[in-house]
Amino acid sequence: MSAPSTVLVTGGAGFIGSHTCVDLLDHGYELIVVDDYSNSTPQVFSRVERIAGRFVGTVYELDIRDRHALSAVFTRHSVDAVVHLAAVKSPSGSLTRPVECYDTNVGGTTALLSTMHEHGVHRLVFASSCMVYGDAGPGPLDEATPARPVTPDAASKWLCEQILADVCRRCPEYTVLCLRYANPAGAHPSGLLGEDPPGGPETLMPSVALTAAGHRSVVHIHGGDYPTPDGTAIRDYIHVMDTVEAHRLALDHLVGDPGMRVYNVGLGQGSSVLDVVAVFSEVCGEEVPYRIGPRRPGDVAGLVTDASAVTRAWGWRPTRDLTDMCRDVWRFQQLNPHGYADCSR
Repeated sequence: MSAPSTVLVTGGAGFIGSHTCVDLLDHGYELIVVDDYSNSTPQVFSRVERIAGRFVGTVYELDIRDRHALSAVFTRHSVDAVVHLAAVKSPSGSLTRPVECYDTNVGGTTALLSTMHEHGVHRLVFASSCMVYGDAGPGPLDEATPARPVTPDAASKWLCEQILADVCRRCPEYTVLCLRYANPAGAHPSGLLGEDPPGGPETLMPSVALTAAGHRSVVHIHGGDYPTPDGTAIRDYIHVMDTVEAHRLALDHLVGDPGMRVYNVGLGQGSSVLDVVAVFSEVCGEEVPYRIGPRRPGDVAGLVTDASAVTRAWGWRPTRDLTDMCRDVWRFQQLNPHGYADCSR
């Protein structure tokens, strides 16, 4: 079986999705993209094409739970493999809207699987999250660590993993690579692509950038009494460009052994919230103000991944550190003070 050349990317307009599209285009893949723009914008594709020097391909606005619309895409195109990124990715939002989260993440995945099977497509790269480990401990946590998700969005990812694993056991034609990535951050080094969700950021790095740029008065830190060296939560941050390179390598490894394999994708180093603020302050040249408030429901004290398994399997390892992430986020913020709202860039 040959390596995939035409790839369907779900959620291709999002933060990770848009960077994935650039990387795949840079490496000669033909793309079909679907996205419902619930947490993204179609304006991003002109920037993807500007960076890659190629057209994205065919883009469809649809909800992956719409099996009829999704089936029509597979009917029109010969798809070799799928990179499944479309999902609700909001820990706090999933706590208040759990049914919506499960419906989108689990229902969307089963709809996609059903449609793939209907059209004879059985190769999938699934974007999971290290948050499935939940409160398993600070780490480093390897793939054998029992999952203990504490929020609906993390639990939905874990449910999807179990569904995929069971399908692979019962249907030997499937090959699934599941990537549990750490906290993606950073931006494309060109400054043209970054994290700009329409409703405003919920993640730390873009919030710090907006504060450094004067669009917010302070960075609101959720919890300063965790059992960590400085009292703030520790996470494993990974540059988005390292993350998407791992997705591409996963596509290269969909040939061969059927079944499902799971890999962590992370830097393997923990950084506290205050570490991130301090490094960003160094990068932008000014102290970024912050205020420590109460803990946020669903957060854990620390979570760091052990990504040595994927290094042994594929030779992949991250090449960018926290300073690189902060520098690229700051470049994106400076070049795009209003995010993707400036269509002229």
